[in-house]
Amino acid sequence: MPLTFSSAKSLLLACAIVLGCVASADAQPRLRVHTATEAEPLSLMALRDTPGGAEVAMQIAGRTRIITSNGMPSHEVGTFPNSGNPNRISAQSYRFEMPISPQVRQAQPLPRAASFGVAVNGVPFDPNAAEFWQGDPRSGWSYNALGGAVALGLDANYAHVQPTGAYHYHGLPVGLMQQLGWSASDPSPLIGFAADGFPIYALTAEVNGAVVRMTSSYQLKTGQRPGGSEPGGMYDGAFMQDYAYVAGSGTLDECNGAQVTTAEFPQGTYAYFLTDAYPTVPRCLKGEMGSGFTKRP
Repeated sequence: MPLTFSSAKSLLLACAIVLGCVASADAQPRLRVHTATEAEPLSLMALRDTPGGAEVAMQIAGRTRIITSNGMPSHEVGTFPNSGNPNRISAQSYRFEMPISPQVRQAQPLPRAASFGVAVNGVPFDPNAAEFWQGDPRSGWSYNALGGAVALGLDANYAHVQPTGAYHYHGLPVGLMQQLGWSASDPSPLIGFAADGFPIYALTAEVNGAVVRMTSSYQLKTGQRPGGSEPGGMYDGAFMQDYAYVAGSGTLDECNGAQVTTAEFPQGTYAYFLTDAYPTVPRCLKGEMGSGFTKRP
């Protein structure tokens, strides 16, 4: 029997019931509905697979840095699909453009549907997870991708795969850092570039001739969340809104950045740092965002 629009719609509804998701009449998947309010320890997938076929190139054209890649990491990754992530890694077609001489301006929040930047291996950094309290982006409560309240099937690179097949980092790219020779006793090697063109480093920097650990200035709020129509429970890191920026409590500013001197920028530059505490990957930009960083639906 031929598949009619009516029967296709019924099949979609049946699939939604079986899979525990909600499908609209035009087959566009809606966001998952979550009610969890407690942070949980992360259960990271072991690194045991190598996708292969990595391609990345960087060039300067005028005043613009252009990074093209297929988004395939050359380091080991977890097994995908897995119980927390049903997607398989596949090659992408990325073209990221950013200024080579960005200018610091007032901090701007990273758009929800945008990558923060791209690693030197061509894999994007996506700090935000498309997971919200009650499945509603308008609720004002976004789940922290590294908070553990919602299982995202992350591997030991703090990465997983979007439905498009795009592998992306939510935290420290451990495999890449190992490939680059990162060491706690040395200034961080260049990890990537942010969407505004400023460089990205990880954890350490040279300050006044000494290697120091760069630390976040975000702190957990104290007390209870509002409850009622909003999440209840203690502020424990399950949500991004559980944290508040406290200027001077760490070495980094509200965008996890600082003015530093590095091997790549001996005259000094503003730079972002990946940290081992929230936000880990910055959630705002100090320069104007380039092109190619808005994610596909």
